[in-house]
Amino acid sequence: MRPEILFPLFADLETLPGLGPKMARLVARATGGTHVKDVLFHAPTGLIDRSARPGVANAADGTVCTFEVTVDRHFPPEKGGRRPYRVRTSDETGFLTLAWFHARPDWLRKQLPEGERRIVSGKVERFGDEIQMLHPDHILKPEEAEEMPAVEPVYPLTAELSPKTMRKAVTAALERAPDMPEWLDPALKDQRKWPDWRAAVGAVHAPERSLDLEPSAKPRERLAYDELLAHQLALSLARTQRRGAAGRPLSGDGVTVRAVLSSAPFKPTKSQTEAFAAIEADMAEPVRMMRLLHGDVGAGKTFVAALAAARAAEAGVQTAVMAPTEILARQHAGAFARFLEPAGLTVAVLTGRDKGKKREAILERLAGGEIDVVCGTHALFQEGVEFQDLGLVVVDEQHRFGVSDRARLGAKGARPDTLVMSATPIPRTLALSVYGDLDVSELPDKPAGRRPITTSAAPMERLDDVVAAVERACAKGERVYWVCPLVEESELSDLTAAEDRQRDLKARTKLAVGLVHGRMKPAEKEAAAEAFRAGEIQVLVATTVIEVGVDSPDATVMIIEHAERFGLAQLHQLRGRVGRGDKQSSCLLLYQGPLGETARARLDILRETEDGFRIAEEDLRLRGSGDLLGLKQTGFPCFRFADLSRQADLLRVAADDARLIVERTPQLDGARGQALRALLYLHERDEGVRLLRGG
Repeated sequence: MRPEILFPLFADLETLPGLGPKMARLVARATGGTHVKDVLFHAPTGLIDRSARPGVANAADGTVCTFEVTVDRHFPPEKGGRRPYRVRTSDETGFLTLAWFHARPDWLRKQLPEGERRIVSGKVERFGDEIQMLHPDHILKPEEAEEMPAVEPVYPLTAELSPKTMRKAVTAALERAPDMPEWLDPALKDQRKWPDWRAAVGAVHAPERSLDLEPSAKPRERLAYDELLAHQLALSLARTQRRGAAGRPLSGDGVTVRAVLSSAPFKPTKSQTEAFAAIEADMAEPVRMMRLLHGDVGAGKTFVAALAAARAAEAGVQTAVMAPTEILARQHAGAFARFLEPAGLTVAVLTGRDKGKKREAILERLAGGEIDVVCGTHALFQEGVEFQDLGLVVVDEQHRFGVSDRARLGAKGARPDTLVMSATPIPRTLALSVYGDLDVSELPDKPAGRRPITTSAAPMERLDDVVAAVERACAKGERVYWVCPLVEESELSDLTAAEDRQRDLKARTKLAVGLVHGRMKPAEKEAAAEAFRAGEIQVLVATTVIEVGVDSPDATVMIIEHAERFGLAQLHQLRGRVGRGDKQSSCLLLYQGPLGETARARLDILRETEDGFRIAEEDLRLRGSGDLLGLKQTGFPCFRFADLSRQADLLRVAADDARLIVERTPQLDGARGQALRALLYLHERDEGVRLLRGG
């Protein structure tokens, strides 16, 4: 149950005075939520200083000024005309024209009666000799002057939502804000000089100078820490609960693992060996394993997972490998079969495409224990899929699955161990935030024999030269990926569509040019990928669907069109599709100039390094944590105040604080424990409370 003290903050936006259904929808769109608390947490991003009162004649063009003027005369537009409604006013220095489009004349005459004095504030624009203010922000009687703040916060808005409406909503929300019980450690709060929660929220919405908008401002820093503490506390509770959940020890005689190692076509890297040792130790424990294996593109995660599956087979249990797409599931099946079949293990694949007798045969063998490893998509946890004894679950590209998906697959076995894999290196500064409830193994090394990928950049104007180079590469038997950002031409975008690029390359060359994109059926995508692997297609034009999935060891050239439109981590992922064999590979970043500073920095970093962890750190630095790796859809927490690109130290403090809290008061009892429960609910980390046996 949500604590009663939070009820006013979780009331609907429509309960705020002046917000009807339409305005409430607009405010929700701007703030990203439908509750009063979402308005409180919608921090201003700028300031308007209304203290400048230079006199009309002295006002600089484009500045915000405040004047006390006399209303001289109204000039309504002609009926059907497009001119604005104009009101001429003056002070002792000169004339000021106030103007409105689509105005209500009756309202304006009431606001600005001719012959009376008014205070007006807004942006001044000069047109020749005329000084004008379009749609003034404030119109007040002289005796109401105190009602207009000298400094006014500026909020992120959405279409049709006025600054005035947003400010009124914020004022009303602040009146609802209760005095919350203190959940912060008193010593930390004093050391950091942080205000109480209610004072912090009030101060955030009443900035007096630009420094008050910075993450380092004490009120903002306190609210950022609250977010981080709520998140870390929920992760700590999840981790504690998992470690308390019974598993079963899985160990073996090592014969199958040694057979896999001896038949492997390469020697494992140091980090692969270390990662498997950690997994082996986890599996031998009587608690359930929950380990993340993350590393760079091509770092050899699949081989480590295959060793884990071999260990599971030694213990007499089966392994399920879950992938987000059919292409990737079949690719994994091929890779696991190459590694495991020489050691006598059986590998099968099960996707939505497998129907009828073929599917029945796989299900029968799976239930009978004849299949050691099954690779598949969501089809693996559907009704009717039964295992003889599922002991290990491997989840690839884990961010593409919901927690419920993983749980449903886990329910197919008796407390199976779980190994989660991700080909997106997370900056070390953020690993705590994203994966705080998992044990983490990194694979920073590349397998021996992999050559560095040569990366270069060129403007789109050199397209003819690029096409000629592609023809030369294909003449030597090489294969080329050509990535475009869109599937078809959009009116809103000048990006070249994948379908258009395929037609263009077919018209310009005699090459076999294929196409793969996200709107194709799985069977069509698989057929195109297979034809590319077999060499029947020389150039594969694709959207980012190939980022994870289409794997061809013989592909040696990656061309990324409009590279300036992609994020740094995504460019790195795409580049990792080549350079998988022993041949020299190259990546060409085609861009449309002129390049902005951030886009240029991205392309420069990509040319300098292939280290995915360094690239992830640079991506964090360039883009800030809010948009890192497009992580909104990857389970990465979306913070309103915390900026992990600048506040990694706060994250570490919150992680330590959360760990101590759970060690000392695992049930969150006592006064601070109750306050911390309120914090979890406030930041919608309710799952943390649900994990408490007493909560």
